[in-house]
Amino acid sequence: MLRRLVMVVGTCCAAGALLGAAPTVPLFDRAHLEVVQEDPDPTPAGGQTVVRATAANTGPGVAGKFTVTVTVPDGATLQQPSFPQDCTVTPDGHSVSCPFRAGLQADQTATASVPVQLDPSASGTLTGQVAVSSADDPDSTNHTASFAIQVTG
Repeated sequence: MLRRLVMVVGTCCAAGALLGAAPTVPLFDRAHLEVVQEDPDPTPAGGQTVVRATAANTGPGVAGKFTVTVTVPDGATLQQPSFPQDCTVTPDGHSVSCPFRAGLQADQTATASVPVQLDPSASGTLTGQVAVSSADDPDSTNHTASFAIQVTG
């Protein structure tokens, strides 16, 4: 029975390769990306702080290309430069998307650093969001997290 199963699987995969089908990665070999929740330093109204948006690959596989997106709250404005350098700001100016190349190993992290300027009239707690997305990670569990900027003074 086992020999027949191996032959069927081998024939299936060989036929798929001959027909130009892309090999599939078993679900247990895929990477799983998660946002690591981290709040920026408390900042006075009118001051600047940096949002550190960290994505972690909890494994077990190597992550494909992915994007980290930071959405800043009302009362905060995105500043330049962001890291990595190829981050792009949305036309409304409230979000920045930072692409990362494939290759993030299991149990490793990647961080986008996004400077923000608080409005002079900002007060209380400003809440924004970090998200990670990847076509190679079908499990969207923990793909978003909120961050809070405590306005001091």
